[in-house]
Amino acid sequence: MSDEIAPPPGPHGGDGARLAAALGVHLDDVLDLSATVNPFAPDVAALVRAHADAVAHYPDHAVATAALATALRVDPERVVLTNGGAEAIALVAAEYPVGSVDEPDFSLYARHLQRVEADAPRWRSNPHNPTGLLAGEHERAAVWDEAFYPLATGRWTRGDDAIVVGSLTKLFACPGLRAGYVLSPEPSVASRVRARQPEWSVNALACAVLPELLAMEEVVTWASGIAELRSNLVDALSAAGLVAEPSDAPFVLVRKAAGVREHLARAGLLVRDTASFGIVDGIRVAVPSRANLERFADALATWQP
Repeated sequence: MSDEIAPPPGPHGGDGARLAAALGVHLDDVLDLSATVNPFAPDVAALVRAHADAVAHYPDHAVATAALATALRVDPERVVLTNGGAEAIALVAAEYPVGSVDEPDFSLYARHLQRVEADAPRWRSNPHNPTGLLAGEHERAAVWDEAFYPLATGRWTRGDDAIVVGSLTKLFACPGLRAGYVLSPEPSVASRVRARQPEWSVNALACAVLPELLAMEEVVTWASGIAELRSNLVDALSAAGLVAEPSDAPFVLVRKAAGVREHLARAGLLVRDTASFGIVDGIRVAVPSRANLERFADALATWQP
């Protein structure tokens, strides 16, 4: 077996399938902490199985959109349900094609914006990706990416007069289901964004499952649990001589971690390479569940700088 096991990092993490192939193991045997999802999420797969017959019908997003609006405590006319947070970003960028991005930040903003200009309306992840820090109270943006905001704060949204893109994929740990949203300050903005969306963009399984999932949300409890696990994760990293930066998010950034990604890959664990953010030799580590935190700490304990 080659000394180099970890697959070359993709632009967004989530490379678990390629690591499983390199190790010759099942995907479920890989602990992928390169992609950040809620470690306390309910069992989405069980709900998908229960609603499998939805695939025989065209999607109807009305009930799911209403359920999401109820969770957000807003008028449903302000909400656009999307095929993941990625589509939410693409739709908003198509409506507002010139923006500014404070690099480093999530690469999809610059990818979908027609032009990036310093004085244009600001796009900003909140908490910031990859540092994990929440925006200050007086910071402003035209577009907030709140994919991780509920898991960082226990609140659904910051609630100021800006467009929000969000990711139910992160909140409910279902990246394969694809569910996100745009929350606009005015119904007219949502209407224009919705008009750009392909028909039946959100699949029938997602539409069927989301009302039940949203009824299970416990963002206050989840955010509190993640804060505790994040502290334990920082301790595990510190025990191995690695310094995690302060974070409010369900992930932490380690700027100096040369060789750690490859070491962990040999044990079937994957962390995010931060070179795509311009941080060479860094890693971003998602907060794992309690059981997976022990597995991570055990694998990391054998690492030698």
